Amino acid sequence: MKDIEHALKAGPGVGTMDGDALRLAAQGAGLLDVAYTITDSPFGPILLAATDKGLVRLAYPNERDPLDEVAANVSPRILEDARRLDDARRQLDDYFEGRRPGFDLPVDWAMTKGFQRRVLRATHRIPFGAVSTYREVAKRAGNDRAARAAGNALGSNPIPIVVPCHRVLHSGGGLGGYTGGLDRKRFLLRLEGVL
Repeated sequence: MKDIEHALKAGPGVGTMDGDALRLAAQGAGLLDVAYTITDSPFGPILLAATDKGLVRLAYPNERDPLDEVAANVSPRILEDARRLDDARRQLDDYFEGRRPGFDLPVDWAMTKGFQRRVLRATHRIPFGAVSTYREVAKRAGNDRAARAAGNALGSNPIPIVVPCHRVLHSGGGLGGYTGGLDRKRFLLRLEGVL
């Protein structure tokens, strides 16, 4: 156990364990809480991270230190393990290629809490090809007068695309904001046939 912990601190390729051996040993010893990988997307490389409960983080290329955020909010026991995220990668590939209208992935809400979690859960239920407003999402989250707070909650969505905050618009039909940038929001809405 001490050897595994030492190898985890040192990182893959350091000492006697290669990356695969380290991953398997850490998993077998119960020391791997979060697996991550980098995958291609139309926006460039995106980071995917998952716990045993489900996808906990999806980060666009321009986001700073998403793994530090995961370490601080979920667990510092993080290791690259692309195989644990194969299904998420395949579903994202199919989605971007127009072959998948939604995701069948478990989600781990560990990086959310309170009103933000309720907003994101309501947003997670917006179907492919449909849109909602900040006010409607706030209402479904339990406070119809909290449209601005709903916008803030969506702006800190740790799992964009899969939790489709891009499907939430201003009441007047304007795009509103988007953590990934408005060009990405337009791209996703066009992909879904909304724009």
